[in-house]
Amino acid sequence: MTATQKLTYGLKTFASDVAQGFMEVTHNGFALLGLLVMLIGLAFSAQPNLRQVGELQLFDWLKQRQITMVGYIGVNDAADRATATNPNSLPKQQAAVAYWLSKKYRVAPEPLSALVTEAYALGKSNRLEPTLILAVMAIESGFNPFAQSPMGAQGLMQVMTRVHSDKYETFGGKFAAFDPVTNLRVGVKVLKDCIQNAGSLEGGLRAYVGAANLEEDGGYANKVLAELDRLNRVAAGMSVPMNSPAIVPVQDSIKPNPTKLAPINS
Repeated sequence: MTATQKLTYGLKTFASDVAQGFMEVTHNGFALLGLLVMLIGLAFSAQPNLRQVGELQLFDWLKQRQITMVGYIGVNDAADRATATNPNSLPKQQAAVAYWLSKKYRVAPEPLSALVTEAYALGKSNRLEPTLILAVMAIESGFNPFAQSPMGAQGLMQVMTRVHSDKYETFGGKFAAFDPVTNLRVGVKVLKDCIQNAGSLEGGLRAYVGAANLEEDGGYANKVLAELDRLNRVAAGMSVPMNSPAIVPVQDSIKPNPTKLAPINS
């Protein structure tokens, strides 16, 4: 074999080895990628919260790509992001509550209807009266999703974001406090924990407002209970003036209800 033939054979062998190595690396890389995708899929299926966060992040990424490519967000996208529901599509009881709250607090009925729907869903899953959730929202923020107290309580349910920051991690961080539905969900979790720890509705409300260890709560619990009574009468189909006095004695309305406060097995 001549020197030229030896050189040619060596180059062919080298090229063959490089090609084979590339195929092995590529194959292993795709195998690892497939394994990673499978593990992520299993994690998402086991943790619905993780799946929800992943879907939201993917949706945001796709939307940002659309904005980059097109230069604007479509009208339909803005409508999809709005927290609003047609009150006429709600069950009669919920619609009555939504319209009553809309008039009293001078808030558009469409976004209020969405909050009423969410409150009823959360009340069922957390074994709390939905009207109690709405009453707390009414007294805390007057249904202003951007409200903030001097102490730093934020959003519809006036949750202390810095204290309960861990509860917002699933929803993307502390700025989610100003998303109406997210704030409502976190607030309901805090409220339920307060009631269960206190052992009574009145004690839970005092804890929720930060007055658990104080002699009095500035009338907070009574205000919430009075609004709760009004909303229950509205939901029952009664005609209730905006500031009518509560007709249920406070000492009866604050007794704990074991059925409503019992923890739910997950």
